[in-house]
Amino acid sequence: MSNKATHPPDTPLYPIREVSRLTGVNSVTLRAWERRYGLIRPQRTPKGHRLYAQDDITRIERILQWLNRGVPVSQVADLLDQPDTVDTPVPDAGDWVSQRQQLQVIIEALDLPKLEAFYHQSLALYPLSTAINELWQPVVLTLEAKWAAEPDALVRRTFEAFLRSQVGIRLHYANQATRGPLILLNVMPDDPGPLWVLMAALMASEQGYRVQLLDHSLPLEDLPQAVARLHSSMVLLSSGQREDDHYIRQALPDAAAALNVPIGVCGEVARLRDADLRGTPVHMLGDDLPQAIARLRPLLRESGVL
Repeated sequence: MSNKATHPPDTPLYPIREVSRLTGVNSVTLRAWERRYGLIRPQRTPKGHRLYAQDDITRIERILQWLNRGVPVSQVADLLDQPDTVDTPVPDAGDWVSQRQQLQVIIEALDLPKLEAFYHQSLALYPLSTAINELWQPVVLTLEAKWAAEPDALVRRTFEAFLRSQVGIRLHYANQATRGPLILLNVMPDDPGPLWVLMAALMASEQGYRVQLLDHSLPLEDLPQAVARLHSSMVLLSSGQREDDHYIRQALPDAAAALNVPIGVCGEVARLRDADLRGTPVHMLGDDLPQAIARLRPLLRESGVL
């Protein structure tokens, strides 16, 4: 069944940039869904520009609903046209498992060309929150658990260097294109590498924030100067570790109380140390990175930045 509709002449049509704004799906992903999977079929102007009707936007929203339930994009087409009244069985999520295994093999093989292709494909086919939740964050968790038992500095540092370069390029251009609040993003002292903070930087940039990324831990006593000189609206700290007891229970709350902008914590440390920091001036944003970044906006509104 074709999903290309013939719309009456007076049907409102939207350019791709407006559809991207309305749905939160970037234009690269919308084009990939159309070209690779035929999930949407917008009309075209005589010059080839895409135009989307309201039913195309509704279809995109349904695609997002399936992706948010953990359905791989390759399985979505078979589900879209099923009646809403029918209880649709949750599809086999084995494709996600396969993709995670493939990504881990590529990382551990130090196959950088394949890793670059996988990275760009995942960000083109999926909204970033889905790519982080279903692919990159689970693989990082698996690798960090493996490295804790069997350290592999070469693989870790090579993977970190790859992500640092890719995220750095993205941040450079995104920071130039937005006037959103500046988030100072810093790794915590005990984290052996910047993997969590790099993923958090990707998510924050995608949500329209300017990001100043520091992937080596800045001492807490230097935060006031950093906030003032960089004109930061918030400090966001991240770690995949528990972090030191003194740092968590005393130094960090003291620093948050003295700072004139909010301090938030995300990553595994937010799950591991939630009880220790509850009731302090530190805002615990959780270990689910897309959700953690989504919690920034109400926090910034409350602090008067937005």
